[in-house]
Amino acid sequence: MTDNFVNKRIIVAKSAGFCFGVKRAIDMAVNGAAKGKIYSLGPLIHNETVVEDLEKRGVHVISSLEEAEEGSTVVIRSHGEPEKVYNLAAKKGIRLVDATCPFVEKIHNLVRETNKQVLIVGDENHPEVKGIAGWCSKDKPAIIINSAQGGFSEELFVVAQTTLRQEILDDVISKLEEEGVCFELHNTICKATKERQDECERLAKESDVMLVIGDRMSSNTRKLFDIAKKYCEHTYLIANKEDLPLHQLRKCNKIGTVAGASTPDYTIKEVIANMSENKELTMAELLLEVDIDKSLKLPRNGEIVTGKVHQVNEGEVIVNLGVKKDGILPKSEASLEEGQSLTDVFKVDDEIKAKVIKTDDGDGGILLSTKKLEYIANWEEIVKAYEDKSVLEVKVTRAVKGGVIAEYKEFSGFIPLSQLSDHFVVDAEEFIGKTMEVKVFRIDPSKTKAVFSHKLYLGEERQKLVKEVWDKLNVDDIVEGTVMRFTDYGAFVDIGGIDGLLHISEISWGKLKHPQEVLKIGDKINVKVLSMNEEKEKISLGLKQNTPEPWSVIDEKYQVGQIIEGKVVQIKEYGAFVELEPGLDGLVHISEVAHKRVENLSNELEVGQTVQVKILEVDKDRKRISLSIRETMDPPTAEEIAAEKAEAEAAKAEAAKVEAEKAEAAKVEEAKTEDAKVEEAPVPEEAPVAEIAVAEESSEEAAVEEPAEEA
Repeated sequence: MTDNFVNKRIIVAKSAGFCFGVKRAIDMAVNGAAKGKIYSLGPLIHNETVVEDLEKRGVHVISSLEEAEEGSTVVIRSHGEPEKVYNLAAKKGIRLVDATCPFVEKIHNLVRETNKQVLIVGDENHPEVKGIAGWCSKDKPAIIINSAQGGFSEELFVVAQTTLRQEILDDVISKLEEEGVCFELHNTICKATKERQDECERLAKESDVMLVIGDRMSSNTRKLFDIAKKYCEHTYLIANKEDLPLHQLRKCNKIGTVAGASTPDYTIKEVIANMSENKELTMAELLLEVDIDKSLKLPRNGEIVTGKVHQVNEGEVIVNLGVKKDGILPKSEASLEEGQSLTDVFKVDDEIKAKVIKTDDGDGGILLSTKKLEYIANWEEIVKAYEDKSVLEVKVTRAVKGGVIAEYKEFSGFIPLSQLSDHFVVDAEEFIGKTMEVKVFRIDPSKTKAVFSHKLYLGEERQKLVKEVWDKLNVDDIVEGTVMRFTDYGAFVDIGGIDGLLHISEISWGKLKHPQEVLKIGDKINVKVLSMNEEKEKISLGLKQNTPEPWSVIDEKYQVGQIIEGKVVQIKEYGAFVELEPGLDGLVHISEVAHKRVENLSNELEVGQTVQVKILEVDKDRKRISLSIRETMDPPTAEEIAAEKAEAEAAKAEAAKVEAEKAEAAKVEEAKTEDAKVEEAPVPEEAPVAEIAVAEESSEEAAVEEPAEEA
């Protein structure tokens, strides 16, 4: 009999065992029970063995919230519950641990938000369907069907039980289309369920016998049995190893094995092991085909795994890793560009690589991160850039003490203020949000940290540019430049990455007090390279050289007798200098200013004034031009001369009058001064009365005596 079994092949479906939602609910219940007494509203899973095991762990089953004490904790199983359950729990002060499968919860949200008539395709007695119906509008209770039916008159909002067979939904949709019913379809059949059913069908077609492992109360297990039975005559629904049809298995060479979403891993292992013992097959032989240990073994933290996307929603991506737990990639751990959503990047059946962050995310899944995986790759790129001295492009995201944080893909590095620019930086805020090229300034492999430098990049780029300019530039070249800044002695002009000095004496053929008289910052000008000193990195430029020196072409532009316009630039006692063009001045002698005698030129002309002049003489050897303003004017008439003479005499008389008044005023002022001096003189002391009398007598005698002598 042994020879009849050694070549048997046992193939176990990859998706056999707990689904994501069931595993999540059980883990949440067990974690809750570890903290104290906890209830589950109905059996968490349609498997008596598992329910009994949960009871031993402290998860007690109740049929309604009325059985739970006020303030107690109750787990909502993965099937979900109607809205009224949540309202009642809040009223009774019951804490809910909501383990509703995310895919079921999505259906709750859909039917709650629509204002259309909801049609649920599924088993009206199934707890999931009852829960969905409990979230529909009270004014429009849900219609529940489990087969193709007609007779609908209004627009429908169609959803499906997550464990429904796809062909049932297809039949319903075909019927609605056939009758011309308007409807909005949301195919809410769980992809994992469909994959499990498709795999069951494939195995059933290839196998001599099919084993469907699971509890007979499980809806999805019964569906698997129905599918397998349709394609394989010898199909058996077994709850555990005791139900194995060993008699029938001996007659078959290829045994297909599937398991319901509520079947625990250990039950599957026991069935496989029991078959191997009864058939005298070693586990090693079985694993060549089954590879069940691999499917049950979980990856370690930090391990890089590969899986297929089987569900994407706004908050997370569910990934099939080929093990008994699904991978969960939350949005916060996904590598997304600004403005992208998970559905933009991930599609169902896409193969992705990710890093395992936790083997249990707290909800029964394996927490994944593509960011962390990309972070590792980014770090390797940074190390390589440091070694190769190559350039990276980063984005400055925020300011911190002493510098800024810059992102290179998923890696964050630091740029000190001193390395942000080739000039002094006071405030880093101006750089926030900017993308810039950097060199890797320093790395710390032990801490996976990097310091970037934009200054180094700018310095190297400048050196490249300078070398390129020096290599191409020659004395006497005419190049375009941009006026960058001024000094009192000239202007600095950027000529393609390096600055050259345009001395004030080289800007114009005329005399300038400051470069701003001719130039403005930002002006584009053509300059001539006058000299180059590569060692000192100095370049002298000229602008006036782009136009001929005025005296060299004076015969082409100016002739004696020509009347032209000029600008008064300087006034002397003997005449005024008039600029005909920059670098070319002529003298208007004082005698050539007007037809009258001019005593003071400042009374006739002012600097900056535009005047008409006539060329009297051009002396090229001495570089002198004699000009006349008088010759551009008509001579005065006799009347004008008489009027001018009268005006002059009147002015002279007025001047004389003013002078006389001044003289008179001076005399009056002088008299006042003398009076003031007399008043200020000291008064003599009074003599005694007797002495005064004697004096008076003496005076009188003298007056009398004098005439006598005269006679």
